[in-house]
Amino acid sequence: MAATTSFSSSFSLIPKPNNPYTNKPLPLLPKPFLKPPHLSLLPSSPSLIHGVSSYFSSPSPTEDHSHTPFDYNDDDDEKPREECGVVGIYGDPEASRLCYLALHALQHRGQEGAGIVTVSNEKVLQTITGVGLVSEVFNESKLDQLPGEFAIGHVRYSTAGASMLKNVQPFVAGYRFGSIGVAHNGNLVNYKTLRAMLEENGSIFNTSSDTEVVLHLIAISKARPFFMRIIDACEKLQGAYSMVFVTEDKLVAVRDPYGFRPLVMGRRSNGAVVFASETCALDLIEATYEREVYPGEVLVVDKDGVKSQCLMPKFEPKQCIFEHIYFSLPNSIVFGRSVYESRHVFGEILATESPVECDVVIAVPDSGVVAALGYAAKSGVPFQQGLIRSHYVGRTFIEPSQKIRDFGVKLKLSPVRGVLEGKRVVVVDDSIVRGTTSSKIVRLLREAGAKEVHMRIASPPIVASCYYGVDTPSSEELISNRLRVEEINEFIGSDSLAFLSFDTLKKHLGKDSKSFCYACFTGDYPVKPTEVKVKRGGGDFIDDGLVGSFENIEAGWVR
Repeated sequence: MAATTSFSSSFSLIPKPNNPYTNKPLPLLPKPFLKPPHLSLLPSSPSLIHGVSSYFSSPSPTEDHSHTPFDYNDDDDEKPREECGVVGIYGDPEASRLCYLALHALQHRGQEGAGIVTVSNEKVLQTITGVGLVSEVFNESKLDQLPGEFAIGHVRYSTAGASMLKNVQPFVAGYRFGSIGVAHNGNLVNYKTLRAMLEENGSIFNTSSDTEVVLHLIAISKARPFFMRIIDACEKLQGAYSMVFVTEDKLVAVRDPYGFRPLVMGRRSNGAVVFASETCALDLIEATYEREVYPGEVLVVDKDGVKSQCLMPKFEPKQCIFEHIYFSLPNSIVFGRSVYESRHVFGEILATESPVECDVVIAVPDSGVVAALGYAAKSGVPFQQGLIRSHYVGRTFIEPSQKIRDFGVKLKLSPVRGVLEGKRVVVVDDSIVRGTTSSKIVRLLREAGAKEVHMRIASPPIVASCYYGVDTPSSEELISNRLRVEEINEFIGSDSLAFLSFDTLKKHLGKDSKSFCYACFTGDYPVKPTEVKVKRGGGDFIDDGLVGSFENIEAGWVR
């Protein structure tokens, strides 16, 4: 796996892509970065920094109240939600438009906010952010306002604070040495501690995002040159962060030492360097995938080329296994592995370890499709589309005039009676969080005539909350933390239920198994969380639309 490749703090050559159409790629510098001695966490009396108290160049943002009808947390929220996707492009005259396209490719990682920052020829950082899908935030005229040859972009999924424009990234800040923009995917477990210390020293915060802490730490750093201020700031961070920065003349990509969240590097035929959360974004803008940004690595791109620096002593990588279970698109290569192949194998394992007599295999679209194909191929039972997903339903619904049972699920998923009626059905899904959506799907299939419904889940049971960019409910609300498999089966009303075996999952990963984080399955945290979770809206999201405690589940949802 590329992510586990060893590298030193000295400069390592980054090979040119094997592309016959490459013109003049950015040259590589022959000298390493030298890292100054470690600096203290915060100066005892930092001076006020011009511009820090007014971070954003846009007008004072206000909450968007455009969706005033019945604001309903839809049932699909039980799925794991990737709340952030980041893009960085250097050295292309169409940087903003390429960034726009790349964000489209990453739209599955965030649907409620998007933004792009570019650097004009006059070395001015220009930014446009907005609430909504990428296509809703940007149009031709707005992209015309974002000239320049390098840019960063961000898509965001959120819960609390979802409609707050001020929390939409990238963030842009002005400080004594110029301006800087940042886009962040992940979650900092020591955010509250850092923010409290900064506020005690006079910092003023405009958002509720932990990403703003990074900007403050860069602003007060005494390190030189600029990239060393980023390294100095990152050394104080604990948790998950894959970030791209932009200044008047540089693009910087950094990944935390554990490599929780993905970040890849590619190059276009004209030599432009591209960073993105997934390789699917590189594919769309015709950039050749080169490698991952290694855990703990800082890559700096400017007119002189690409330079690599080790952030801090290398830890054993702990990459998020849910990227392969749910977050990433099947056509992406994540942590050096094909997401499609991983999910197909997960389905095959389910068919081998938890077989059942059935007539048809279906999936909960879209995330369960590849695993269902694997299950069908291994079991010899035909795969069919028993559930059709509507892709035109947003997260805000109009309340029906009379109560319609499970209308949230019915808006998103439509059963195919011709496939289901009188059949013994195996339905494959990627995960179960609280269980309420699964119970509604089972009931939906029975109402469509399914004779038997057997649930197969292509992941181990989720028993612990995540602190590294996945916004799960509390552990007490996770159904697998409260109930045994047999009890969950009874709760959701299926005829049988089986999860992917954790031991078999690790066996499949082989020698790479130690490189993944399984905290949500085991409660064993690589970086011990010392604070209450504070950010619902900066990492990924696992929920099923419930607000409140597990006890608030309506009795009518249980068979």
